[in-house]
Amino acid sequence: MGRRVLSVAITVVAVAASVLSSFYVFGAHDYVSGDDRLHLSWLSVLSFLAALDAAALLCWRHRWPVVVTGVAAVPPLLLAADSLAALIALAALAAHRRDRVLWAGGAIVYAATALAVWRDAHRNPEVTVAGRIVGTQTSAGQVIGILLMAAIMTAIPIIVGTVRGVRGELARREASERELRAEMTRREERTRIAREMHDVLGHRLSLLSLQAGALEVSRGAGSAQATEVARTVRTTARQSLEDLRQVIGVLRDGQGFAEPDGDPRGPVRPQPTLSDIPELIANARRSGLAVNVTILIDEAAAAPAPLGTAAYRVLQESLTNVLRHAPGAAAEVFVRGGPGVGLALEVVNPLGAGAAEPSPGSGTGLTGIGERVALLGGNVSAGPTDERMFALRAWLPWARH
Repeated sequence: MGRRVLSVAITVVAVAASVLSSFYVFGAHDYVSGDDRLHLSWLSVLSFLAALDAAALLCWRHRWPVVVTGVAAVPPLLLAADSLAALIALAALAAHRRDRVLWAGGAIVYAATALAVWRDAHRNPEVTVAGRIVGTQTSAGQVIGILLMAAIMTAIPIIVGTVRGVRGELARREASERELRAEMTRREERTRIAREMHDVLGHRLSLLSLQAGALEVSRGAGSAQATEVARTVRTTARQSLEDLRQVIGVLRDGQGFAEPDGDPRGPVRPQPTLSDIPELIANARRSGLAVNVTILIDEAAAAPAPLGTAAYRVLQESLTNVLRHAPGAAAEVFVRGGPGVGLALEVVNPLGAGAAEPSPGSGTGLTGIGERVALLGGNVSAGPTDERMFALRAWLPWARH
């Protein structure tokens, strides 16, 4: 709003200055010393009317800078008007164009300004302005002075317009970069949400699939065992729904899974840490996955939150992959490390003996693990070994504080 008001004020001043200059030139054109009467001629009247039209066109100098500059240069070139309107229009042209059009417009306005200064220098000495600077008598010095004066008067609007144009381009470029950064941030957030959806829901649903299979097998067994399996299925399904509800809330409200600082607009579940790894292993065991685990961590409570979350998600995705691609196999889990050493994670399981069809997945689990580890500056490797085992090994940096 303030910038628009300033633009309107500048336009009003520019038009008013051009009109006043036209009135002065109109009165000085046929001025006679000692005669108070206004002497009119067809040239002075036509020049005055053309100059007023050029002044009015300045209202559109930023919308059509080339046209306005060309039209404003006609009265001083072909008639006896001043060139102030052309100079003002040239500033707008320089703000929008910095190519051959600007140089052509500058040359035309320079010629118009030189003619206007020449005419003013040869008017009555009592009303001339340029004559007091370059003299009223025709000479080589006067011609050089007129050319220099016209050059200075032409250079000023070109410089002012160029500076304004460059500043405008920088502002637009900065706005474009801000929009690009915002889009990149939104894209990163969508990627992060997709990764969370894959890690959390994929693990829950894989457990749910395994538990449903166990329930089907245990239907002929004792009712107590079937009841326990059914209870586990119900618990996992409820947790999956809670995770799905949280993901939908993120997509709808734009909130993260955990807010590192600030005042979140709604309650969010805290991200998992190293202390949640035993519960992850216990859930996998309750679902029927045989897991042997070795955890040797120094100062686990002091681990940075991003490190704990990444380690948890890596193990979670690894166990999910065992459930999907090697059903019935046992997994060996090793977690070792501490401050200054880093955190080493390893999950090993036998390769499937036959062509058992695994439960469906998105196929992006290992990619997500690699992205998580890379964000923290770690490394990861995954693949079969010579002992017909599948091993996933990851290392995460853990700085000493």
